[in-house]
Amino acid sequence: MALKVYTTNLGTYQWNPTPTFSPIFTPTTLRYKSPKLLEFSRSRRDVSVRGSNLVDEQQQIAFTEPENKLIESLIGIQGRGRSASPQQLTDVERAVQVLEGLEGVPEPTSSSLIEGRWQLMFTTRPQTASPIQRTFVGVDFFSVFQEIYLQTNDPRVSNIIKFSDAIGELKVEAAASIKDGKRILFQFDRAAFSFRFLPFKVPYPVPFRLLGDEAKGWLDTTYLSPSGDLRISRGNKGTTFVLQKKTEPRQRLLSAISTGAGIREAIDELISLQQNLNRDEKELQEGEWAMIWSSQVETDSWLENAGNGLMGIQIVKNGQIKFVVDILLGVRFSMIGRFVKSGNNIYEITMDDAAIIGGPFGYPIEMERKFNLELLYDDDKIRITRGYNNIIFVHLRMEGSKQK
Repeated sequence: MALKVYTTNLGTYQWNPTPTFSPIFTPTTLRYKSPKLLEFSRSRRDVSVRGSNLVDEQQQIAFTEPENKLIESLIGIQGRGRSASPQQLTDVERAVQVLEGLEGVPEPTSSSLIEGRWQLMFTTRPQTASPIQRTFVGVDFFSVFQEIYLQTNDPRVSNIIKFSDAIGELKVEAAASIKDGKRILFQFDRAAFSFRFLPFKVPYPVPFRLLGDEAKGWLDTTYLSPSGDLRISRGNKGTTFVLQKKTEPRQRLLSAISTGAGIREAIDELISLQQNLNRDEKELQEGEWAMIWSSQVETDSWLENAGNGLMGIQIVKNGQIKFVVDILLGVRFSMIGRFVKSGNNIYEITMDDAAIIGGPFGYPIEMERKFNLELLYDDDKIRITRGYNNIIFVHLRMEGSKQK
């Protein structure tokens, strides 16, 4: 078997409207029709005007350092905590406890800052919801919100699961009352599905009136940020919730990848923001990185996809870069290469050591790739690059991968 490809990433970028998603995420097909994705050129001047607006916006919603610690611990956790590892749960709980020990808004239930729609970012026990809600809460493709309106004639707390703009949402409502400065008492009393394609609401199949005390509960707000953009609450079933009114750019990118909508804008925003805030040279960070999205559709050739980095993980260590893709139990594809920095955030990559490996045995494959890798965005959790054939990649650092 032989496959030789000699390519330098200097050609004209061609946008493919059907990007590749990693199995880590399960979104629907994107609706991109414009080739504008990533019209940011290698010149930072191309995004200076739009980037400055993003900086102004980010400064307006800036989080404090302890709040950023919590948000940082949430990056990469899937299913709003459903798939969190013990270490991830520990990191989140530690950050939560730090914020709970600080002085946020003194009596959050009496503050206007608690009013409005909050997006659920994390919960420690998603399994405690009803079977229908539980199914949806742990799926990143859906957005989950909580609405709180206490300063009205009909105070209410509502949990909302938004399927998509095209499909609609499920809204579960509860009559609410304030017990003290932190605790809200509630009792669920109505719920319905609102589908865009139906002129009427579909009742939620739960008889709240027959549930008695099972429909009742309480919610303590243990931290409400002075900005009104971050809230931590604990429920009567022992659940911890982290909710935000506004999210930071990395969260918006991961959410966009999960839902399959707005990825172009999210990538553009993140790169523009970093280019305006940090003009220092970026270095290719060592560690293990999972490919979660690319702008290139997969081809019919599994081997070509693996060799182009369109699936699996990428390992960077000691001047080497490796693509690894699991094929079957105990069998994987591996391709090793070298990188040398050749310019402003640009690396020359040579991949020339490919093999199918099973246990102690390996079957070499004659395959070679030469291309430039440009770092467009890079931090300890997320990396965006322009790589082979001008494909745009989004990688997420794998848990436990040490930062060098």
